[in-house]
Amino acid sequence: MNIIEVQNLKKTFGEFEAVKGISFTVEQGKTFGFLGPNGAGKSTTIKMLTTLLHPTSGTIMIDGHDPMKDPDAVRHSFGIVFQDPSLDEDLTAWENMELHGVLYGVPQEKRRARIEELLKFVDLHERKDSYVKEFSGGMKRRLEIARGLLHHPKIIFLDEPTLGLDPQTRNHMWEYLGKLNEEEGITVFFTTHYMDEADRNADQIAIIDNGSIIASGTGDALKKQTGKESLEEAFLALTGSQIRDESASSVDHLRQMGRAWGGGGRR
Repeated sequence: MNIIEVQNLKKTFGEFEAVKGISFTVEQGKTFGFLGPNGAGKSTTIKMLTTLLHPTSGTIMIDGHDPMKDPDAVRHSFGIVFQDPSLDEDLTAWENMELHGVLYGVPQEKRRARIEELLKFVDLHERKDSYVKEFSGGMKRRLEIARGLLHHPKIIFLDEPTLGLDPQTRNHMWEYLGKLNEEEGITVFFTTHYMDEADRNADQIAIIDNGSIIASGTGDALKKQTGKESLEEAFLALTGSQIRDESASSVDHLRQMGRAWGGGGRR
C-alpha cells in the first residue's frame, strides 16, 4: 500500500518552474530518500506534501487524503523535522513537547504519557526540565524528532535532519529512526546530502535535479545503472560535478515563503 502518491506535480513562481511534473510513490512503512543538489526542488516538494505550499498543478495523496481538500487530516498524518531549527530555546524540553501536544489536540493524559515515552526513547528524559538553549545540536535534533512523533503520525518528513552533526550523533539518530520504523511502522521520508546515510538507510531513493526526477530505485540499482561503486559516485554521474550556487536555493526559498507572484503559501 502506498502512503504517499504524487502524480505530475508542478510548482511555478511566475516564469520560474521549481518542480516540473514529478511523479513517485512511497510504500507504507518504508524509508524513502529524496536526494538532489542545492536548488533542485527538494524543499519545494516537501512544502507541497506538507501543506505549506499549494501546487500549481498535479495531484498529491497523503495517507489517502488530498492536501488541498483536507489539509487538517494530512497534517495529523505526519510529523516533520525542518532543515532549520524550530524549537523554542527559552522553553524546556518538556515544555516544547507539551506545547506541540496541545496544538495537535492530544488529550492531556495520553499526551504526558507519550512525552515520557518519547523523551526516554531519544535519551533526553533526564534533561526534560533543561532549557533547550543549553542543548547541543544533536540533542536539539533528537528533541525535534521526538516532538514530531508526539501525535502518533504515520509519516515523518526529515529535511536534512543530520546536517552539521558529528558522525557519532548521525549514527545514533538513524538507530532511533530504525527502531521507530520497526516498532511503530512509521514511514520515513528524508532528504540528505550525505550519500552514505542514504545508501545505508533508504529502501528506495529518488534523485531530483532541476525540478525533475532523473533516476529512482534502490541504492544498489542506482550504482548498477551508472556503473559506479558508491552512491556518491552514482549521484555525481547523474547530476554532474559542477558546484551548485547556494543563492539559487535561497531565492527559491524566499519566493516560497513570501508567496511571490501569487504562488500560494501556508494556510
